[in-house]
Amino acid sequence: MLCDFYELTMGNGYMASDLQDRITYFDVFFRTVPDGGGYAVCAGLEQVVEYIRELHFNDDDLRYLRSKNIFSEEFLTYLRNFKFTGDVWAIPEGTPIFPREPILTVRAPAIQAQLLETYVLLALNHQSLIATKANRIVRAARGRAVLEFGSRRAQGIDGAVTGARAAFIGGCAGTACTMAHSWVQMFDTEYDAFVAYCKTYPTNAVLLVDTYNSLKIGVPDAIRAFNEVLRPLGITRCGIRFDSGDMAYLTRRARQMLDDAGWPECRITVSNALDERLITDLLMQGAMIDAFGVGERLITARSEPVFGGVYKLAAVEETPSGRVIQDKDQRKPWKIKPIPASSRSTGFPTTAGKSGMAEADYIWACGRDRGAIRQPIRNLADPEARMEEQIHGQLHAPREAARCPSSKTASPGLADLPSSRPQSRPTAARQIDTPVARRCMRFDKSPQAIYVDLFAEKLMELRTTWLQYAPPGGLQAG
Repeated sequence: MLCDFYELTMGNGYMASDLQDRITYFDVFFRTVPDGGGYAVCAGLEQVVEYIRELHFNDDDLRYLRSKNIFSEEFLTYLRNFKFTGDVWAIPEGTPIFPREPILTVRAPAIQAQLLETYVLLALNHQSLIATKANRIVRAARGRAVLEFGSRRAQGIDGAVTGARAAFIGGCAGTACTMAHSWVQMFDTEYDAFVAYCKTYPTNAVLLVDTYNSLKIGVPDAIRAFNEVLRPLGITRCGIRFDSGDMAYLTRRARQMLDDAGWPECRITVSNALDERLITDLLMQGAMIDAFGVGERLITARSEPVFGGVYKLAAVEETPSGRVIQDKDQRKPWKIKPIPASSRSTGFPTTAGKSGMAEADYIWACGRDRGAIRQPIRNLADPEARMEEQIHGQLHAPREAARCPSSKTASPGLADLPSSRPQSRPTAARQIDTPVARRCMRFDKSPQAIYVDLFAEKLMELRTTWLQYAPPGGLQAG
């Protein structure tokens, strides 16, 4: 159990107000892309599913809550027998996501849905942040491998483990797996250290060559070790790594030295405080680099270390004794598994413009505008600009949301939600390398926008009515 204390006080209040059984819909969305980018990458969903499956309150939890003298025994009994019975819809991990669109929706009784808020945001915000940063770095590398090197600088144990997972979803090829300077210092000479390493790991010999003098000692000693140990074994694939110095200059010189010595397949890796902008600069300078080890600036998303996802009540179903807070038709659940975007309670298939490139994600209210998706789209309203964006083309739905049925049986149906193994990373690579996102991949502060929250006409009317005419006591659905 992990939640903010106010989730519990609200749950107790819901029960005191006889609202515990009211069916609610909560949406997770975010408002801006970190670093001014054009899109983010969804990650953290597997941990959300595991948490929902295992969520319970043990005796120690209940004893502590009882000691606060603010919770009713009825509520504590409810927690003792707690079991999630709701539904979850979510965008698969590795999918490009955009501001203001739902990336996860929870439909559940009020207390159940409220208790999920903290962990859902914790998991999705952290891992989507790291996956997004990793993807920016991978794109900057232009096809060269990127390794996650950040565990020693991560913000806590869980930050290191789940951060490495998110980095993989974002496109990193692996995690730290080469020697440190201490290995070299442990031996009498750098050459002895390299020979010992090559003998121990002949098929994975990547030698750190900058402990003393990179070009005068390190690279020549690496070549000698490769010649003595690897060449007689017929092994030609090996590597060296630089962790300091002028990377552009050092790698160009090292590449020439390795090629002249007959080691053209020896790969050059660099590391040390790298990010997407430094990698871009190195490649512009003609650096001869085959792989990048990226640590602290990836695992902490140092340039903008917050992903602003929020968990907001979007709708409440009508009950025999209660009023409707929001039009139930807008959020009517579709019992489909897996559920395509065009059948979600709020859908977002992409509209294709005249150029064949994506123009927008289209959001509509189920039960009101669903027929519109079968027609060419002429006008879509941008709620931020309060004007119509002229778009001419047909809708298509290249991405899907998956539904996780409630765990009403001994074997929870949440297993239907896609995990990160093994499809999330191919999902990211496939969807990012499409017209949907290609135009918004620049690193500057004004990437080409993919317009999201372009509402169908009736949904836009409903939104405008809410904003302009909702009385203090709430708006009744007609």
